[in-house]
Amino acid sequence: MPDCFSDVYCWSLGTAALIFLLLCFKSSRPDGKLEKVHPYRRMVPIIMRSRNESVVYFDAEVRTEKLEAYLARAKEAFGANVTHIAVAGTNLALMQTPTLNRFISGRRIYRRNGRWITFSMKRQKKNRAAKLGVVKLEMDDSETFRGLVERINGKINHERSGKKTSMDKELALFGLVPTIALRVLFKAFLALDYFGLLPGWFMRDDGMFTSVFIANLGSIGMKPGYHHLYEWGNAPIFLMFGAIEDRVIVEDGVMTPARILPIRISYDERIDDGMTAQAGVNVLAKVLSDPERWLGGLEGEGLPMSEIDLSTDA
Repeated sequence: MPDCFSDVYCWSLGTAALIFLLLCFKSSRPDGKLEKVHPYRRMVPIIMRSRNESVVYFDAEVRTEKLEAYLARAKEAFGANVTHIAVAGTNLALMQTPTLNRFISGRRIYRRNGRWITFSMKRQKKNRAAKLGVVKLEMDDSETFRGLVERINGKINHERSGKKTSMDKELALFGLVPTIALRVLFKAFLALDYFGLLPGWFMRDDGMFTSVFIANLGSIGMKPGYHHLYEWGNAPIFLMFGAIEDRVIVEDGVMTPARILPIRISYDERIDDGMTAQAGVNVLAKVLSDPERWLGGLEGEGLPMSEIDLSTDA
């Protein structure tokens, strides 16, 4: 082999090795920054490679007497429903337990830039054949619950307007690509994401690049299931809300009728331990069990999200 070919080969190999080394030390990406964690926590994503290898499933149950009384008034006053309260409660849980707002990419733990919540909905009410719409929102600390409801309803109205969303356009474009080419393209996207090179504009409207994904099956009268975590994107938490049920519970040794909202949680335990996850669920349950106290909005705007303090029961 001529020396020039040998030199080109060595130069190319060295350049590739240098680029790979630089990518390994890259500490930020468009949606997050590398988190400094305990060496044990740093090793967890190395040992458990995928979200579904690392997922933990657990339940929560919330008494809904105060929730239903609040919704009877809030729905008429400003159009609030269980999904709105679930989004607000989840946002407050992320605020109170910020390590839940992490994600795993490239076997490393990142702190997400901003709090993003995604939820699914039917494009057409009461139509089983209608396709699902996905709404992704960045949370605003200065926003009141009433303001959040108005913003969510604006997004829902847009989804149900029949107009093509950015996701519709992307899916239509991918539909033109042959399957084998699509598989290659998908693997290329995964590689870019692994090294933190996926463009911010590509992730911004994708509902899988989010802090939490919420599905309210109660809106269509279904029980909740234990949902898998998607390997595409970086959502580490999936919440499924079911229909409110009549149950009999035991209180102080006495059988008592109760109205219960069942919630099922899928959680990527690589981002933090189960105690942190439970702390976040406790905040969410607290908001759902007494939304008028924590969210307000029936008389005036209510407090901005940043001023709601759930650390006290006083």
